[in-house]
Amino acid sequence: MFGITDLGLFIVSGLALNMLPGPDSLFIIRHSAAQGFRAGSVACFGVGAGICFHVIAAAFGLSAILATSAAAFTAVKIVGCVYLLYLGAMLLISRESDDPERPLTTPAVPLLTIFYQGFLTNILNPKVALFFLAFVPQFIAADAPNKPFAFLLLGLIFNINGMLWCHFLAWSSSSVGGQLKQNKKLVNYLSKATGCLFLYFGVRLALSRQV
Repeated sequence: MFGITDLGLFIVSGLALNMLPGPDSLFIIRHSAAQGFRAGSVACFGVGAGICFHVIAAAFGLSAILATSAAAFTAVKIVGCVYLLYLGAMLLISRESDDPERPLTTPAVPLLTIFYQGFLTNILNPKVALFFLAFVPQFIAADAPNKPFAFLLLGLIFNINGMLWCHFLAWSSSSVGGQLKQNKKLVNYLSKATGCLFLYFGVRLALSRQV
């Protein structure tokens, strides 16, 4: 249908790929644990908007520029790297009081800011664009009557699967986070650990190469 082949395999593979840990998942978990399910859901939709951007770009050949232009790939990689390092550094330098009588003072991040941050976390990773260029075409027949439409449809399916998994992460993280918020030492440790992971993803992105 629409030139799409092995749709069942695509759905299963997409679910498995969405479950792999990465900066998007970490971003969702972080905000869900800190501000609850609503913030986590907004983070999910921000990431999902980024995926939509990559799917549309790949469907109409824009992402091919990243695959063929070393300069474009490097530019996007550097911006994405700096952004991830910034997020990690902000978490590392933030600190809550360990005094059990003092309430948590970290201000809530506005939901619109969370959405934009999730969007940027996703679109500034050139590996995501290259992933769609490499993965999705395997499930489109060579004689498909409208390859861009088939690409967009598969991208939509992939994103829906991703939103289901991301919202599960948001729900589970918000449930656990609500129980941990009273333990301020643990909150501090988790914040620092999350910051270190963002730094790790930033460095890994910096060391990635164009394929």
